[in-house]
Amino acid sequence: MVTDASGREAVLLPAKFNPACYACVRSLAECGVHTIVASEHEDVPAGGSRFCNEQIQICSPDDDLVAYKDALKGIAARPDVRAILPLRPADPYVFATYRDEFEQYASVIAPPTGALEVVNDRTKLFDAAREAGVPVPETRCLDEVDRWDDAFVIKSRYNLLTAELTPSLASDTSAVEKDVVYVEPGDEPDKAAIRATMRHEPIVQEYVRHDDQYVFGALYDQGEAVATFQHRQIRGTSYTGGGGVYRESIHDPKLEAVGRTLLDSLDWHGIACIEYAKDATTGEYKLLEINPRFWQSLPCAVRAGADFPAYYWLQALDRKSSIDARYERGVRSHYLYGEVHYLLSLRRDDPILVDRPPILATTREILESCVRAPHFDVFRFGDPVPFSRELRRVLQHRIG
Repeated sequence: MVTDASGREAVLLPAKFNPACYACVRSLAECGVHTIVASEHEDVPAGGSRFCNEQIQICSPDDDLVAYKDALKGIAARPDVRAILPLRPADPYVFATYRDEFEQYASVIAPPTGALEVVNDRTKLFDAAREAGVPVPETRCLDEVDRWDDAFVIKSRYNLLTAELTPSLASDTSAVEKDVVYVEPGDEPDKAAIRATMRHEPIVQEYVRHDDQYVFGALYDQGEAVATFQHRQIRGTSYTGGGGVYRESIHDPKLEAVGRTLLDSLDWHGIACIEYAKDATTGEYKLLEINPRFWQSLPCAVRAGADFPAYYWLQALDRKSSIDARYERGVRSHYLYGEVHYLLSLRRDDPILVDRPPILATTREILESCVRAPHFDVFRFGDPVPFSRELRRVLQHRIG
């Protein structure tokens, strides 16, 4: 890899509508790195930031995975680009599959193909977790379940759907299946309808009754932990769950142990976000899933001092010794777009498995928490365009 004649070092950020992209742009720009945002959308919030040096339009991995790979590689071939961050679901797959093509130009930190295959297939992931001694919910494929006496959650078997895994997808395309079906005890779901919607044979998971959900984030180098972070999810995108939109940085040795044990057993390399539910009966942290990329609630980690975009950059450039992985506990942050989603879920989501909180009391609680902890993922007075783009998206789409 050769730096351009000006001595400038640049990073490539494949972006979508996700607060993690904005956190990465700010973090790396503040490290003196030239930031390049690449997306099929002209109005991604990260691209409007004053910390974004360039925005380049590329195709979507959902439309053509190979063309997406070629577009990223074309930008990476520039002499100033030193590293690419995995921000989208397709990125770890693309980086691992085409590692040699990318690494002739820029550094990509991707897990081994074998480990990525385990993480992408949640049936294999839960088998691996059990073997490592990590607590997991009972998990089976939909066609293996014939009794519905307990509460269950039905969700995608795969982190990323490809034509190889899902014959209904066109060749060289990819997709992420986010639908989740909650099943009350005694209710038998329509299996055929669920298969048709999800386009593959999904998994059925025991519903873990819990008080809180947690995230364990980590950066690994060839099986060794470089930095870790934990947060407790206070609110998700829906009152039934979803990605964290209001969270608090914490540290629990038991969560640290189960997080490291799983990644150690996979000989992990690169970034990982592991989601856990704390079983209300046993107190165990039970694995829900792993995402092998930067996660939605990354801004909470960065706000607390766990600057994973900077850590990734330093590791990619063999400057790992400069990483200080300490962070502050008790730091809270909000994703305002997600907070609005949470409020809307109180009206539009059916009350399944968990009780629906009262709307007025919840609205007051959200407003009070914004006053007590005025830390926001995208809303910044000194950098208003990203939030204005998010607000325009809310108004245009009426948040779904």
